[in-house]
Amino acid sequence: MINRRSLLKTGVAAAVATSGTAVLAQAPVVTLKFHTFMAPQSNVWLNMHKAWMDKVEKESGGRIKFEAYPAMQLGGTPVQLYDQAKDGVVDIIWTLPGNTAGRFPRVEVFELPFMMTNAEATSKAYWEYVQTMAADEFKDVQVLALQVHGPGVIHTVEKPVKSVDDLKGLKMRAPTRQVTKLMAALGATPVGMPLPGIPDALSKGTIQGAVIPWEVVPSVKVHELTKFHAEFDPAGGALYTTTFVMAMNKAKYNSMPADLKKIIDNNSGMATSAWLGKTQQAGDIAGRKSASDRNNNIFTVNVAEAQNFRRKSRTIEVEWVEDMNKKGFDGKKLLETARALIEKHTKTTK
Repeated sequence: MINRRSLLKTGVAAAVATSGTAVLAQAPVVTLKFHTFMAPQSNVWLNMHKAWMDKVEKESGGRIKFEAYPAMQLGGTPVQLYDQAKDGVVDIIWTLPGNTAGRFPRVEVFELPFMMTNAEATSKAYWEYVQTMAADEFKDVQVLALQVHGPGVIHTVEKPVKSVDDLKGLKMRAPTRQVTKLMAALGATPVGMPLPGIPDALSKGTIQGAVIPWEVVPSVKVHELTKFHAEFDPAGGALYTTTFVMAMNKAKYNSMPADLKKIIDNNSGMATSAWLGKTQQAGDIAGRKSASDRNNNIFTVNVAEAQNFRRKSRTIEVEWVEDMNKKGFDGKKLLETARALIEKHTKTTK
């Protein structure tokens, strides 16, 4: 005889299971367009951006999906990326705030000469600094991460740079306003341009060198287009770094279901910023090897000569503080805060 109670239980369980499957099937899938200027073969795209997207997709159970567009495949120029996210042309971007000179003045403190220690610690400091001192600089977007690259390196076509004097008159590409000022202070003729413009400018002789970190060298063929490289002994400090922002369109973020927002939140913030910085600097090893494998000349600027670079570039820091004061900010406080945060996170980052 059939037990009516167990039959009823089985029927209810089956209905619940079917209903659960239906709910899962109906759960909204959010597709996000990720856009950047980095080349599809670059360390940044493969080991940072793609890895981040894969992690988010996995943690969302496939309910967040990405359309991934490196190398400005959706159109526009690198300078327009931030506004593409702000205006909803795309959903997520990764770019340099410094691409638009003077638009994000307070975060430029991290691009001042000899500020950074390592990319992981400095990225943590950058995140904390923006939350406490400059949150409104990125008010138009949902900020996901803020990071810097590893120590900047000088790359030249025909002339080795072993001292400050060797830079005199060289046409050098620089990425941002502060690094452009740095090149000028060191006696070079600075030429500002986004990263993708470097290969063409080097091959045509428009520039005679560029400053970029090691990790990005292979993706823009700088190891093939230059013969000389000047890196700095870590004991003497890092010549410069560049700030980056990974940001999302605010309306798109706000339209997401709460559980998916949480997935994005879990992959944002200081820890994600630190991971991005650490991963980018880890690419320096392979980038340096690409130059040494071609028997290019790699020179290390020692601590004593680094002091000459510091002295020559001191005016950049003074000018930045004065510039902040004119804009109504306390430049000295901003500088001291950034330094203190870098020191704090360098001590605690292993």
